[in-house]
Amino acid sequence: MTRPLGVILAGGLSRRMGGGDKSLLMLDGRPILSHVIDRLAPQTQRIALNANGDPARFASFGLPVIADSIEGFAGPLAGVLAGLDWAAQLGAPAIVTAAADTPFFPTDLAARLHDTATANGAPIALAATPGNSGQQNRHPTFGYWQATLRDDLRDALEGGLRKVVQWTDRHGAATAMFDAGALDPFFNVNTPEDLELAQGHIAETSQ
Repeated sequence: MTRPLGVILAGGLSRRMGGGDKSLLMLDGRPILSHVIDRLAPQTQRIALNANGDPARFASFGLPVIADSIEGFAGPLAGVLAGLDWAAQLGAPAIVTAAADTPFFPTDLAARLHDTATANGAPIALAATPGNSGQQNRHPTFGYWQATLRDDLRDALEGGLRKVVQWTDRHGAATAMFDAGALDPFFNVNTPEDLELAQGHIAETSQ
């Protein structure tokens, strides 16, 4: 497998954290974003950061910062579109996305998503973990996306679509199942309490 491009989605408004960039909060002495980069970089050829506003606040990370082309904070799909446009400029066939506030996602994320999409002949594969009563918890900000989808996605966003799974189901997205241990690997930091939980998880696993 040729490693895909990686896009870290950091375009949210962080309302439950009181605004600002959740990815810049400190976790174990480093910004959460540093943890995300460390996990995604070995799995991909190159990484870009999808974020809106002044890109200078991310300058120390040395990543290209790509903003949404759809106005009004249109949600994660706008970040996916920005990533697909970036991939198209570089002649890359696909991207893998990860959320900027999720420091523990699997180290085989990109390979598993790619293999799942290929095995199912699907242009999209989304990560999931087991839920209650045999249900699946899908994590739609963690996905494999073929660049051929970008014009369709742009049309959908310009038409007002915002819900990720509404669009991915339309394209027959495959699902890559990941195990969930004591802490779901796709756990994301939304609140100050989540940040404390993440710090405790690092302390426990480093012993």
